[in-house]
Amino acid sequence: MASAQTPQPSETTSTQSPPFGAPSSPSDEGLIDATRGKVRSSVEWLASGVDGWFGDIPFSEGGKVSEGELGLNVYKRQDQSATTGVRFKARFRLPNLESYQYLFVGNDDRSQIVSDQPDTFSRQQQLLRGGNRDNAFFAGIGATLRDSVDLRLGFRGGLKPYAQARYHQPWLLSTVDRIDFRETLFYSSDDKLGSTTALSYERTLTSTLVARWLNSATVTRETKDVAWSSSWGTYKSYGGQRLLSLEALLGGVIGDPVTVADYGVQAKWSQPIYKDFLIGELILGTFWPRPDVTLPREQAWAIGTGIKLRF
Repeated sequence: MASAQTPQPSETTSTQSPPFGAPSSPSDEGLIDATRGKVRSSVEWLASGVDGWFGDIPFSEGGKVSEGELGLNVYKRQDQSATTGVRFKARFRLPNLESYQYLFVGNDDRSQIVSDQPDTFSRQQQLLRGGNRDNAFFAGIGATLRDSVDLRLGFRGGLKPYAQARYHQPWLLSTVDRIDFRETLFYSSDDKLGSTTALSYERTLTSTLVARWLNSATVTRETKDVAWSSSWGTYKSYGGQRLLSLEALLGGVIGDPVTVADYGVQAKWSQPIYKDFLIGELILGTFWPRPDVTLPREQAWAIGTGIKLRF
């Protein structure tokens, strides 16, 4: 979701010793490198096999795996039991499916796979509502038209088909101000026809500090409810892929008796714990939920931690 002006973590290897989670011996380092290599080779083998169904062009002639990520996370909220989950995603360029441009696979929250929620609110749902319990495998093919439109056909858990049409348009208002608009129309057997609208405004405060206001709304024909989320946050880069974010989050359903069903604040620190591809995260937050108008709003602390392997 970050713009080109957002202070993004550097892709170079950090030379500073990370304060937590670093491998303690050369054998640990060798195991991590070997694991990453096996994950990537397995994903490339999968991509090559699928590509071979559609033609005779070798995968080595233009095939590519990008945006690969395997993650393990644990979340605990004061008023809920702890949840753990595995997230996976990758994007493939397949020579025999060049007209479709890419294949995507992954494992994530089954509802957000279809509705195309912004990543900020996906992480929020995991922290607040234990979304890991509802994860599902997904896969599909997609095509990009004129750099602003993505068309996708895919399957999620239980081979349930879905379709998406996504339009994305950024506007650079000045050298430090940017607006991003994204509209996703989707169809699935569960939700029927639906849409997700996301709008964000970013302002670059310094070369390493950005402020962002992000809003999202999702409506489906099946529920006819408009679920909304909003966040205000600042994001500070310390170089070497070390990033600190502070966010205020709130959300609810338009027309419900409780206008804001949940709101809170959270802080997240992320940094490499081995080279530039093994990333550790720590999230701390406090929230004030009110799921029913007859109940008082109470405070609940939350903590989350995770590790991501990029390949």
